[in-house]
Amino acid sequence: MGTTFLSSTHPQRKGALLMNNFVALLAAILMGVSFPTGFYELLILGRFLIGINTGIGLCVQPLYIGEAAPKHLRGAMAMGSSIFLTGGILTGQVVGLRELLGGESHWPLLLSTCCIPAFVQLLALPWFPESPRFLFLDRGNEAKCVKALKRFHGRLHYRREMEDIQREGLALGSQKAKKPWELFLDRSIRWQLLTIICMTMGQQLSGINGIYFYASYVFQEAGIPEGKIPYVTLGTGACECLTALTCGLLIESMGRRALILGGYSLMTLWCMVLTFSLTYQVYWWAPYLSMACVFAFILSFGLGPGGVTNILTIELFTQSSRPAAYTIAGSVSWLSFFTIGMLFPFIVRGLKQYCFLVFLAECCLVALFIFFVVPETKNKTFLEIKREFHKMNFGRIKEQDGELGERRHLSNEF
Repeated sequence: MGTTFLSSTHPQRKGALLMNNFVALLAAILMGVSFPTGFYELLILGRFLIGINTGIGLCVQPLYIGEAAPKHLRGAMAMGSSIFLTGGILTGQVVGLRELLGGESHWPLLLSTCCIPAFVQLLALPWFPESPRFLFLDRGNEAKCVKALKRFHGRLHYRREMEDIQREGLALGSQKAKKPWELFLDRSIRWQLLTIICMTMGQQLSGINGIYFYASYVFQEAGIPEGKIPYVTLGTGACECLTALTCGLLIESMGRRALILGGYSLMTLWCMVLTFSLTYQVYWWAPYLSMACVFAFILSFGLGPGGVTNILTIELFTQSSRPAAYTIAGSVSWLSFFTIGMLFPFIVRGLKQYCFLVFLAECCLVALFIFFVVPETKNKTFLEIKREFHKMNFGRIKEQDGELGERRHLSNEF
């Protein structure tokens, strides 16, 4: 929800983030007063608004960070969104314990805590400059772009980034920001668009939500007392947070492709083992193997698909297409999340423990797609990445045309 915010006018990155915090504050107020006033409609409206806030934030924040970061640190910095997202989930699990704010009398206060990060961002974000790429490529303001680059990269190191932005500006020419539906008609980004749609769907349909659904059952079968299960569940949040941090440390050394391909391959394996262990729950060792598979699956997800998918959405598109691509990716993500939430109970009812064979097939197919289609994007400019996809989008250029002919063709497409 909220992803269509980027689809029309493509507002300033920093401005959009600042305004988005007022939505979170309004949502916190509505949810906080719903209990004392007795109006449950305020709770529903507050939840709706915080959904809009989340949708906008998950699109604009990595977009802002990815455009401001230097290419050799782009992956690690963009992983910051996933690291703090998983950290927020873990924090929510902790404060949601019954001994803290999880009790019946404290839930309005728990829901209202979403105002805390909004206040922090409202205080801190005005001191940060706007996205340099947005200032130069979308607004044509070179002076403000240089000033922003100096703030981000320092006066001694900003020139290389400025040259990269200028090269992208020359390649794009007078091309304006595109609408989401225009991306489907643009042959020059056909495979990039197909890649982010497949990877975003794969992320949500991979079985991670099914794992969380089954977690309590698995822990209970392992002999953990029902009253202790919420504390054990904290381990799942800690796993995601740990792997997001690990992914952030490894992404610039191992690369995007290796991490996401390895993540889906391991998830395929754990789906197979989990199906086996759930089938033989009558044996004493099976519940413990199931519990180990739950944590291993979450670790594999966080190490690859959980963090790298968002980064590739930044890197596969140039400035004119990137906001629209985020709109499409965000819409596909939330639609996939809604679909699996609606269908998973029926899948479990019909297939029982064999439901994870569906996710096994899905993870395997996504891994194959990544292996054959997605190139490595580590330490490459946005134009270099676009050239990687050029042959897939247009076929092989005749050798006799030579390098000069290829450059002219690329320039026309940009």
